[in-house]
Amino acid sequence: MAKRKVLLVDDEVTVLLTMKAVLEISGFDVDTAASAIDAKRKLKLCEYQMVITDMRMESDAAGREVIAAARTAAYHPAVALLTAFPLADDDWQEMGADKMLVKPMQTAVLLRQIEQMLDKHAAKLARLASAASAGAKKAVSKKAAAPAKRGAKKLPAKKVVVKKPKRRRG
Repeated sequence: MAKRKVLLVDDEVTVLLTMKAVLEISGFDVDTAASAIDAKRKLKLCEYQMVITDMRMESDAAGREVIAAARTAAYHPAVALLTAFPLADDDWQEMGADKMLVKPMQTAVLLRQIEQMLDKHAAKLARLASAASAGAKKAVSKKAAAPAKRGAKKLPAKKVVVKKPKRRRG
């Protein structure tokens, strides 16, 4: 089974290195970014199953920028907000995060929450794919039903005549 690829974003080097080590020991393939700018670049270059981002880095809005970039990625990664300053549920959900992880956290709790989040996100993607597939089948069946209306009278095509404007003499 291929390792699940995670992008870990935090401006604190100790947090990055510690979490990277914990996730790699647990079987994840981890890329790191120390800023929102670096994270947005990496989101365009690679596909990740999950993005875990700090909220406050080079600016107070840096975490929001990373979440927004992850949400626009065509591969739809799960997104967790990692913060030492917990937000109200409505706030982090409104930003587009799937989960809020609060620093510091016990390793076992962190890994359990990540696994649950990835499972929930995979189920969500499967439901969306199934719904899209059902919608495509429905559209195809409507097109197949269209020839049944062949008895309908067709109207002749209208001829369009374009007149050249008269030239004025001056």
